[in-house]
Amino acid sequence: MALLTVKDLVLGYETKAILPPLNFQVESGEYLCIVGENGSGKSTLMRTLLNLQSPVSGEVIKGDGLRADTIGYLPQQSAVQRDFPASVAEVVLSGCQARTGWRPFYSTKEKECAAKAMAQMHITELEKRCYRELSGGQQQRVLLARALCATEKLLLLDEPVAGLDPKVTEEMYDLIEDLHKEGITVIMISHDIEAAIRYATHILHIGEKVLFERTKTAIKS
Repeated sequence: MALLTVKDLVLGYETKAILPPLNFQVESGEYLCIVGENGSGKSTLMRTLLNLQSPVSGEVIKGDGLRADTIGYLPQQSAVQRDFPASVAEVVLSGCQARTGWRPFYSTKEKECAAKAMAQMHITELEKRCYRELSGGQQQRVLLARALCATEKLLLLDEPVAGLDPKVTEEMYDLIEDLHKEGITVIMISHDIEAAIRYATHILHIGEKVLFERTKTAIKS
């Protein structure tokens, strides 16, 4: 069974559709890049996959034990969020909240998970630094580590390199690709068509017409 199956999904607000019906599947281990113009519905689709927004009609079927609260999510940041006054370790550890249930504290296992995620993102030395004092690239690494704490299966990334300079952008793409190679399924919104072709196994282009296709990288593999 696919990790995610999108069946006759109509996105919109109240009863007004903004896209034709969507039909596609994401298998475990794939890398889907969602592209399209601003306002085309990319972020609306991602919010719907996370159960943060209801569709006009259709459904999203989650397989392999996947639940909305076991998906790692890296949203676009607002100016207020960039100024969040917490330590790096605290921000990363907050990605484990779905695991704590009613417990008012984090377990040793959850702290170990956060430490592992920081090591994967090469930010261990920043763990005591205040999040709002970091550069944009460092903040994105922290948020990606936080998303990792929520999942072992699926990452949803909404424009993860927005506002980053070319060198930091390349580093971020490489970190995401490393996670993909380790077996994590990735769904990423991007305006970077070249990066989509380079890294993704599948591309979903949404707009007046919807196209879902395998990339050359996937065909070769």
